[in-house]
Amino acid sequence: MSSSSGPSIKPHHKNREPRGEIATETTPLLTGEYSEDAELDSSSDTKDVSTATMFWQEMRTIPTYALPVFSSQILEYSLVFVPVISVGHLSTKGLAAISLGSMTGSVTGYSVLQGLASALDTLLPLDTLLPSAYTSPEPHLVGLWAQRMAVVMAFALLPISFIWMNAERILLTLKQDPEVAYLASLYLRWLMLSLPSYSFNCIGRRYFQSQGLFSVQTRIISVVAPINVLLNYLLVWGPEPIRLGFIGAPIATAMSTWLISLSSILYAIYFVPPKAWHPFTRQMFTNLGLLVRLGVAGIGQIASEWWAWELVALAASFLGPIALASQSILITSGALTYQVPFALAMATSVRTGNLLGAKNARRAGVAANASLVVCLILSLFVSGLYMIFQKSWAQMFNNDPEVIKLVASIIPLIALYQVVDGNAAFTSGIMRAKGQQSIGAILNFTGYYMIGLPFGAWLAFSWGLGLHGLWIGLTIALVYCAVIGSIICLRTDWNKEVEKVVARIAEEDRLRKIAEIDFPQLPRMV
Repeated sequence: MSSSSGPSIKPHHKNREPRGEIATETTPLLTGEYSEDAELDSSSDTKDVSTATMFWQEMRTIPTYALPVFSSQILEYSLVFVPVISVGHLSTKGLAAISLGSMTGSVTGYSVLQGLASALDTLLPLDTLLPSAYTSPEPHLVGLWAQRMAVVMAFALLPISFIWMNAERILLTLKQDPEVAYLASLYLRWLMLSLPSYSFNCIGRRYFQSQGLFSVQTRIISVVAPINVLLNYLLVWGPEPIRLGFIGAPIATAMSTWLISLSSILYAIYFVPPKAWHPFTRQMFTNLGLLVRLGVAGIGQIASEWWAWELVALAASFLGPIALASQSILITSGALTYQVPFALAMATSVRTGNLLGAKNARRAGVAANASLVVCLILSLFVSGLYMIFQKSWAQMFNNDPEVIKLVASIIPLIALYQVVDGNAAFTSGIMRAKGQQSIGAILNFTGYYMIGLPFGAWLAFSWGLGLHGLWIGLTIALVYCAVIGSIICLRTDWNKEVEKVVARIAEEDRLRKIAEIDFPQLPRMV
């Protein structure tokens, strides 16, 4: 059964019996209801399969992995988009405040948490974790690494919460409008309620996906998303007893993220085989330094591009209201269509990681090449949509003729950006699968902060190109990251990557045995 259709919904206690032969160190663990994936991952059968056949198999597999992720991301993006719409009809100041609050929250909080969680996209110990953890002889390492990441994120929430609590003072220092700064800080204080659940959801998504359960988050969010719309309406615009106005939007968002967390826990307990779970022991407090190092590198890779977008928005605010309104449309559009390459990057990371964990170097390399082709095809499709609706795109957001004209003139740059973004998604997924977040971080830092942003600002303000100049800089930065990253990924020696995984699994097993001696297991809590 392919991952696109998800797991069969059965209580997990009925799935504990092994099917077929007993697993050995060379037997992939994607068995039973994932028999198709298990067949594709088998390292013993690929010698008789031609590279062309294998390539077309992976061309089908990568999209089936990515589609549920894409659906989940689009639905999850609605949790951000709906509050903006609901508050935007209250007042202009309220819309400005929620936009400023969202930008501040993204830069100082959400991007950091996503970067830390990206440490779980790699292979197995020491710098490779989830994908090959599940296909390794010890799938319970998935649960152990998830617990360790929860500990790391708990500590990360402390400075994030401190910044959000003092957001008004920070925004006033940046010369923002006092009323807007106050409302933005009020928004962030209520949004703080969502930080623990948001962190949990970042881990939970990877916990499920590492087991091939790509559709779990989609199913959950497909239920929560309409509830979020209802909550926003009731808390922002509803009847007097429950109407809260401006603060109703962040409260609705927090309630929705907690619903996702609780639903994920219930799904894991009742519908997922327990072989990937690890009982709560003192081992969850070991090897945290490794996750911090990988997480910091992940922040550099993921958040650096995220922050670059926010800096462009800040720069656009100095170009006047027309440019700022146009940039808001372009950012919203870019964030929406970015979900396509992001889903492909996640699918590529997990697919190649699983194949490396199954010691299938040849298919891992073929899967990487197939993912590059898929990324380019879908990116060209999205780019084509931008060009087809070039003159009418902005009308979905605004009716100001000047805004529509400016957005239409920049759409060709956005279309080019989308094509290159598909290539960058490929490199991002492969680097995470190989545990090379630090390389991605270096590429993003040099590309955006040393080339793209300075050059774009120079074009915008010194040469008078305005918003066009900023987007030219962004596009050049992404081209640099995509080209250099592709060269690095395409030169990968996949046999050596498998050897690294085998060595790291052995090392983790040695450390686990030492830990079991030093730290006796606590009573099982789940």
